[in-house]
Amino acid sequence: MSTDDKIENTGEKAKGAIKEGVGKLTGNKRLENEGRTDQAKSDAKQAGEHLKDAFKH
Repeated sequence: MSTDDKIENTGEKAKGAIKEGVGKLTGNKRLENEGRTDQAKSDAKQAGEHLKDAFKH
């Protein structure tokens, strides 16, 4: 996994966590769910990158 991919995935996960937190604080379920979705997408991308790396070596 390249450094750029790691940074992008970490940023997306952080953005999702912030959205989720703001959604919880404000009672905005849509924003809360959107934040969880962003985090799940980041986790899936990261898992895919790890899988690609495993087959490269």
